[in-house]
Amino acid sequence: MPRPRPSGERDTAAVSGAPGARDRHRGIALTALCFLVCAALGLQSWTALRATGFDLGIFDQAVRAYAHFELPRSPIKNVHHEFPPGFSLLGDHFTPALALLAPLYWLWDDPRTLILAQAALFAAGVPVVRRIARHAFADAAPLVARRAADLGGLVYALGWPLLNSAYNGFHEVAFAVPFTLLMLERGLAHRYGATAFWAALLCTAKEDMGLVVGAYGLVLAVRAHRAGHRTGRATGAVLALAGPLLSALVITWFLPAMGGPEGYYWSYGSLGADPADALAHVLTAPWVLLQAAVTPFVKVAMVAWILGTLALLPLGSPTFLLAVPLLAERVLSDNPNHWPVINHYDAFLWPILLTAALETLARLHARRGIRSWAVTAIALSSAAAVVLGLGLLVRPDFWRPSPDKRPLATAAALIPDGATVEADNTVAPRLTARTDVVIADRTPRGADWVLLRVNDRTFPFASTEEQRQRVALLLAHGYTKVWHRDGTVLLHRTTPTPVPGAHRPGPDSTPVREAVPDDVGANLLLR
Repeated sequence: MPRPRPSGERDTAAVSGAPGARDRHRGIALTALCFLVCAALGLQSWTALRATGFDLGIFDQAVRAYAHFELPRSPIKNVHHEFPPGFSLLGDHFTPALALLAPLYWLWDDPRTLILAQAALFAAGVPVVRRIARHAFADAAPLVARRAADLGGLVYALGWPLLNSAYNGFHEVAFAVPFTLLMLERGLAHRYGATAFWAALLCTAKEDMGLVVGAYGLVLAVRAHRAGHRTGRATGAVLALAGPLLSALVITWFLPAMGGPEGYYWSYGSLGADPADALAHVLTAPWVLLQAAVTPFVKVAMVAWILGTLALLPLGSPTFLLAVPLLAERVLSDNPNHWPVINHYDAFLWPILLTAALETLARLHARRGIRSWAVTAIALSSAAAVVLGLGLLVRPDFWRPSPDKRPLATAAALIPDGATVEADNTVAPRLTARTDVVIADRTPRGADWVLLRVNDRTFPFASTEEQRQRVALLLAHGYTKVWHRDGTVLLHRTTPTPVPGAHRPGPDSTPVREAVPDDVGANLLLR
């Protein structure tokens, strides 16, 4: 005979009535909408040659290695950043969740597998968001709860952070989004064992997710204490301690044990040279935190955009606490890549912010002040979605490569399978499945084939003049031009003449950090 659950510890999913057939059909439609839009944006980027070696090519090589029962290695990442041969990406970021995608490569060995998988993972969050809305509006009338579920699902499905991530190809945020939602939903349903399970899985998405788990542990413990749930209080306390501890262990022990260089991603020079120095600096001069957070001003604009597109509603819920460590990582960072809102970073925040917004709306509904806030949030979020995603889908020119990129795909098809290649970052993902490819960068690598543009600047070169100089250097030292069109050049190495400055990382290689171009981070919406 099943043990009765303690008073108050009930799954609130059915409080407002079991969903009917029409409700389930709406949920299926919203899930399909999310998948189709995210998949379309990702495939649009692939077709138009906007999905690049950094990062789609890197993750494609890593997951392909998992599919062959190897550690996740990426020549694109390793060679460009001078990591030693055989370096595993598990020493770069703690992302074991990526191994879950390996079986998909047994079905279709292609980078577009990741694009579709990410769209599916994002779409899997739609029914979870709808359940979260029902939990939040458990005390409202059934009609209100249904409308909250539908609108919450719609805002999530077309959320600009998801559209941005889809547009950019693929990133480990694909797992962080559904894992975060499931952790939050199970907590609201008072299923504390399942909450801990999804919290543990969330920690496998990226090394800093333990901070999110720790923050949620505090929120869960307080809520459970107020509700008299001893199990929830204990679960929250464990998560509050275990999450940050796990992040600390991964960053200080696991990543270095896997070959990750100490302090490689430390981008808080305005606070201190390392974490210990930064802590001492903050304790003696706490105002440096505020100074770093608002300088340059684009950081303020970033936070205003992130919160403003949900009409500031997330600020009304304790769940917003989970977003604080992720926002702090960005506003205190010296790395300009962290400041715009056109990368994947905001997708980590989206499940948290939307859940907090729904909880705030539920509280406002109890006070009969919901309509204007809800309409404003939906309008702002929809406008951002149009600007940062939906508007791109209806533009025919965004479905075609630009004139400078179009010849790259033609030239890439001329490179034989199994060749070693230095390729323009733009076209590198087209070669990862069948060649040993790295991106062409500011150091010659001695590959058999080199594919590069010379009239348009490509990452990571500082100028087109550098690219032209590279081609001239190679032509003078053993390479022959076998194809060229509209500023795209394909070179083949025909003699073993040494190339001045050519270099491949060796066992004692010292990793180098990326030099960020001056125009990055200057504009909130600059792609």
